[in-house]
Amino acid sequence: MENNRRSFIKQAGLAGFGLASGIPVPEALSLGSSNKYTEMTTNDKSIIGPYGPWVDGLMKGSLPKFSFRNAAFRDVDQWRELALEKARERLGIPDLGPLPEVKIHDSHVYDGLEIESVSWQLPYGRPTRALVLKPEGASGKLPAILAFHDHGGNKYFGLRKITKTGKGQHELMSEHQDHYYEGTAWANEIAKRGYVVMVSDAFTFASRRVWMEDVPESQRSGLNDKDPENPEHISAYNDWAGRHEHVMAKSLFCGGTTWPGVFFAEDKVALDLLLSRPDVDEERVGCGGLSGGGLRTVMMAGLDHRIKCAVCVGFMSTWTDFILNKSYTHTWMTYIPRLPEELDFPEILGLRVPLPTLVLNDEDDQLYTLPEMKKADNILASVFEKAGYSNHYKASYYPGPHKFDVPMQQEAFSWWDKWLKA
Repeated sequence: MENNRRSFIKQAGLAGFGLASGIPVPEALSLGSSNKYTEMTTNDKSIIGPYGPWVDGLMKGSLPKFSFRNAAFRDVDQWRELALEKARERLGIPDLGPLPEVKIHDSHVYDGLEIESVSWQLPYGRPTRALVLKPEGASGKLPAILAFHDHGGNKYFGLRKITKTGKGQHELMSEHQDHYYEGTAWANEIAKRGYVVMVSDAFTFASRRVWMEDVPESQRSGLNDKDPENPEHISAYNDWAGRHEHVMAKSLFCGGTTWPGVFFAEDKVALDLLLSRPDVDEERVGCGGLSGGGLRTVMMAGLDHRIKCAVCVGFMSTWTDFILNKSYTHTWMTYIPRLPEELDFPEILGLRVPLPTLVLNDEDDQLYTLPEMKKADNILASVFEKAGYSNHYKASYYPGPHKFDVPMQQEAFSWWDKWLKA
């Protein structure tokens, strides 16, 4: 057993630390030669047919190797160091170099908020556009929120999905906010409660989107970048961008990284810039968002513990749910090869234990199954309980489909207030 453990730690790139810490890393499960297909019943249906139970079974014989739920892990700090190293390795997080300079394009007051329009240039792609919002006339250091916009099948837009500036709102964004946010610009609403809020365009969205002029003509489906704000052109672009996701994901894999890894790297730059502001209290910073914003919350809050309080909305389930039921409802942005062997999906967010964490779910969310959402909830609850911080984790369920409506926003805002304003 000891030789096997040494071999595993060496193979995992953890030679020295695992042995010195005295933490036995759980062995990989041998599934033997059982044929899962022969065990299927008429109720064993999956989105990949008879292969579903087999694929799911590859990980079902034991807990993931770096799950804190394993009895071998007792000390939360030592476990976290091991698990974080493995998660970062699997994400293939790219190095984006020195912190870029922020360019301020505009500053004005709207609806009681001071709003700055800013941008910064990363080593690749067009500049990242962002908004910074805070209460008009506020002084001193304030708590801050890194607010993440959703995916929504709409990659032409980014930060405009959750903000208003008073300078005219695109009709599609008015419809978007009505559909997902009960008509609110939630980034504005949390800023009004006394926060500095930063919202940036995510990788491949809005200012960071792939432009037609930057890809070969043979790959443009006859589209161009003319008259970009035309709703018909936006619809055509979003259709193209959706079909292009597998191309981007495959290219990222070939480059040694992953979509979640790029999200994390770019969001980390945004966090670095937010924390560098003189009006931000770096010890009181939270993050959150719906859907694709929930995915980014899982990655950012799970891996960067400068985030002191996190709210994940509409993006919490298990790898099993994706395998058997719902991968077709999600984009290529979700997946991290090999990581499911080491951590179940909710355990990525669980890497932040004991830092305060709220998960908001919709009971009729079409992107997940309710049993697997509740299983993810139980996993996170068990992680926080084992660490001795059960009161730092909460999950709530709301009626209705995929959304972040006003009652959910109020719970999120109260959670941030509780932990960031005390």
